[in-house]
Amino acid sequence: MSRKYRLSTALDVDDILMECTSYAMRLANEKYGFQPPMTIYEKDSWGKNGTRADTIYPYFSDAEFYRTQPVYEGAKEFVRRLSQMTEVYICTAVPPEFMGIRAQRIREEFPEIPSDHIYMGAGKDKIHTDILFDDALHNILNSGAKYPILMRRPWNQEATGMLAVTSYDEFLQLVEVIAGSYSVSADNQPTGDADIVVLVGPSGSGKSKLATRLLERTDRFEKLVSYTTKDPTAVEPNEWYNYVSLDTFRSMCDSGEMFQSTMYAGHGYGSRKADIEQILREGKRVLTTMDICGAMSLKTNFPNVVTIYIKREKKALMANILKKNATNENKVNRLCAIEYEQQNAELCDYVLQFDTTYDDALARLCEILNIT
Repeated sequence: MSRKYRLSTALDVDDILMECTSYAMRLANEKYGFQPPMTIYEKDSWGKNGTRADTIYPYFSDAEFYRTQPVYEGAKEFVRRLSQMTEVYICTAVPPEFMGIRAQRIREEFPEIPSDHIYMGAGKDKIHTDILFDDALHNILNSGAKYPILMRRPWNQEATGMLAVTSYDEFLQLVEVIAGSYSVSADNQPTGDADIVVLVGPSGSGKSKLATRLLERTDRFEKLVSYTTKDPTAVEPNEWYNYVSLDTFRSMCDSGEMFQSTMYAGHGYGSRKADIEQILREGKRVLTTMDICGAMSLKTNFPNVVTIYIKREKKALMANILKKNATNENKVNRLCAIEYEQQNAELCDYVLQFDTTYDDALARLCEILNIT
């Protein structure tokens, strides 16, 4: 993935660099005295939906709101570091009468961004940078960027398959991967000493079954059991997950217990750093299956992580998804995600082509990991 030019990145402002929804909620809580106070989780979709969260919308027509929007903690350092890695542009949708206020705030808060790199308007499909960072799902889906990356927020939790992060550090790590900091090839030399091995691939790729077979083949690995909010009575049992309530999952995320979390097809998934550290203390190597977002988060939080993309033809993926014991909506979400997830192969360290049998795929996996 060597490049002869510098990458370019377009950044959204609201809910990316500056607080927007959460700030409007704080103002509404102060004005109306809501008990219990509104939280960001109440905004699980965009647009008015007849709930008390609708009280935030008048603030978006108030000039004072745009003058006083808080900058997220860490946003200035994030832009500074990103500016050293890529050309940074701002692409922000704001009512025309407040464009001057928005431009002034950007120049004051983020001096690394040249004034001629600030674009105002909602047509982000017209912006053709290498990378787009946005929280609005429609902007990600319609983006002209090669690598549109979603910032996970409650209102985009149904998004499935595309690149998504939950923090600035995860985003910067992903930019490093995109820039070619990690070699990407199906012909890489085997890496038998990785502390953590992550199998990545679309739903239906067989990554969980392949991981289970690897555990049966060798005692060098211990599986990392992650956490999910899926209803265990409504899905096929999966020994790779602990099932928890949505409230418990959110509490684990908010407390910092999870080192990574994401939403996939409307369900939460996450992993605890303490679980990985325990496996490593016991002298074992960690084996896990994750989406690309979880894999990138692992690379952010731990050294010596190897990601292996399980590549299968689309027809096989679709057939396996349709066989799943899942709702039609869940199946549709997974089918729609295939195209996005197939693009993630180039972000992984290895690509394992799964064309024939599990025995053949396992043999190739053992070859990559230098397991005899």
